[in-house]
Amino acid sequence: MARALKGLEDVISITVVMPIWQRTNPKDEHIGWMFADHSSSGNNVVTNSAGLGGPFPASYPSNEADPIFNAKSVREIYEKVNDKDGKYTVPILFDKKLQTIVSNESSEIIQMLNSEFDEYASSSEVDLEPEDMKEAMAAVDSWIYPSLNNGVYKCGFAHTQEAYNAAIDELTAAFDRAEDILSTQRFIAGNQFTLSDIRLFVTLLRFDEVYVVYFKTNTRSVANSSVLLNYCRDIYQMDGVAETVDMHQIKEHYFCSHPDLNKFSIVPRGPDLERLLQAPHGRESFDVKRRRISKGQVSISDEDKSNLKSDVSVDSLEVV
Repeated sequence: MARALKGLEDVISITVVMPIWQRTNPKDEHIGWMFADHSSSGNNVVTNSAGLGGPFPASYPSNEADPIFNAKSVREIYEKVNDKDGKYTVPILFDKKLQTIVSNESSEIIQMLNSEFDEYASSSEVDLEPEDMKEAMAAVDSWIYPSLNNGVYKCGFAHTQEAYNAAIDELTAAFDRAEDILSTQRFIAGNQFTLSDIRLFVTLLRFDEVYVVYFKTNTRSVANSSVLLNYCRDIYQMDGVAETVDMHQIKEHYFCSHPDLNKFSIVPRGPDLERLLQAPHGRESFDVKRRRISKGQVSISDEDKSNLKSDVSVDSLEVV
């Protein structure tokens, strides 16, 4: 997503792995990410790692074979560069010239994409981490990751009712906190889109389709929050963002990669959130320039008043 917003598609290539985890080596029990196998000798279909569910396609047109080592799994990439600690995760930012992994931490990678390749970016003027917003970004990031990004996993993989209760309480409070903030400003750290919004959006995007069902986060719903739904619409409709979303593969990964949570890998149909995200969002109203006049009142132009009336519902507008 950061790659698309910065206009780096022509200089940093991307290879999308297959969504369903498979056994990466017949000699051990590890399951993980696989590359697509488009060869005629490859398996046409796969099941989950327990041999159940599906059958699912072993490749999709948008998923490619490994272009560097012709590896079958992400694990092989790590082993090729002598990184064998067992955490064979994605995403990976890989240096093809030096044949090494630069980073496998998503928060680091999006920062690098924002600032380290501007001389090659077609949208180099886009700054997703402006200096004057770093303090505000750090403040929201401090709770977005533990309570939302990771909070859904704490709910889904809780092994006791006590642990789940604590996790869902924390998640629900964070969800409401994000909703409260975004009812008064366009983006999570202010009225400019930043890396913090990317961190929040990727969790909200999956919330109703995956986490509400799979991870039992059903105290809240994006579709039932006009504020958060319109916030997601705003981001989804930015140039290049929708093309980075493949809800079919997102759902196939979650519902089919953990047989202990979903033995037969049944994929729920879901609310079709992507369809909802195509409707107008009306959040341009937060960009209306307000001019202070006497006694601290706010003056808004007739044109802006007209836009507010036509674009924003009463329940999503708060005059401060």
